[in-house]
Amino acid sequence: MKILVINAGSSSLKYQLLDMETEKVVAKGNCERVGLTEPFITYKANGQSYKFDNGAKDHKDAVEKVLNILTSKEYGVIANLEEIQAVGHRVLHGGEIYKESVLITDEVLANLESLVPLGPLHMPANISGVKACQLAMPKLPHVAIFDTAFHASMPEKAFMYGIKYEDYQQYNIRKYGFHGSSHRYITLEAAKILGKPVEETTIISAHIGSGSSIAAVKNGKSVDTTMGLTPLQGLVMGTRSGDVDPTVVQYLCENKGYTVAEVINYLNKQCGLLGISGVDSDIRGVEAGIAEGNKRCQLAFDMVAYSARKHIGSYLAVLNGADALIFTAGLGENDPEMREAICENMENLGIVLDKEKNKNFKRGEVQLISAENSKIKVYIVPTDEELMMARDTKAIVENLKK
Repeated sequence: MKILVINAGSSSLKYQLLDMETEKVVAKGNCERVGLTEPFITYKANGQSYKFDNGAKDHKDAVEKVLNILTSKEYGVIANLEEIQAVGHRVLHGGEIYKESVLITDEVLANLESLVPLGPLHMPANISGVKACQLAMPKLPHVAIFDTAFHASMPEKAFMYGIKYEDYQQYNIRKYGFHGSSHRYITLEAAKILGKPVEETTIISAHIGSGSSIAAVKNGKSVDTTMGLTPLQGLVMGTRSGDVDPTVVQYLCENKGYTVAEVINYLNKQCGLLGISGVDSDIRGVEAGIAEGNKRCQLAFDMVAYSARKHIGSYLAVLNGADALIFTAGLGENDPEMREAICENMENLGIVLDKEKNKNFKRGEVQLISAENSKIKVYIVPTDEELMMARDTKAIVENLKK
């Protein structure tokens, strides 16, 4: 079974074609700058990488161009679209309606539209991607995989905010959490690595990247996570502020003349590593600034590490210890300096890093990087959200045949 996985953003459309018999990626790429000037498409297949400058003017155009590439005689990996059995779509928000992946119907689409207010930056693009794929491949089953679903197991005491209960009931204002496919994948992989049933596995999953979140997972279930109503809450990230006092919004409105919407855009896109360093939202640019003696870059780096360490410590209290701390995603997998900074001074909590193992890690591999005397094991585990999405899609499609 071949499954196409789609992740539609506001100006992008990432795609992967997976062969589920082997769970291997057949082809993948990204339509970048969709609807903007100078759009282009990247494509990797058969060990080759390509870039096409005739990019997409909208998501419909992006899907058509991707399908043309996948089936082209020169670059393609499939003879025709009949080789694709299903399409899995990453959807930001399931709200309180969807707690697991679902087959997309007209009713589901209508419900997704109703959830746009909970994810105004992402949901419209997600829905556009679904509709574009349905138009291009109307006979195929389409499946929605929600970023929030893995965290649906959080107890009320963890997901509730300290607001009036009636407002939670009427407006669904609560913590939902995100990066669910990543945290779920890491949980399943951690159980394998530790040699334990997933139902007996307790870990802290640290998805540290441009967007970052940490999840406390007890007996295979998410019991708390750092992101909230939206992905803005939690850690200091590439361009997101993470946790701030809510009255910061009022203060910025009064002093900078912003509207509330402008403040939220500011907190999402102008803060974090970028806003603090004044140099870059990418950790590589920030670390280059540190090497040159830039104190704001050092501060930005330290704040990211500190915010992660603080939440890891709080989740050790929530879980009453853990089998393992797992680092994943861009920074978590590939930045030894950030991992070391996050794990600093956590010996009394049971986390002791082996600095040599951490420094001499191999990219793309599962590795144990904790010291022998560390009560809590520390691992690097590469995440695979697309595979998790494809597995869900396959399961739902196979269930339709029963």
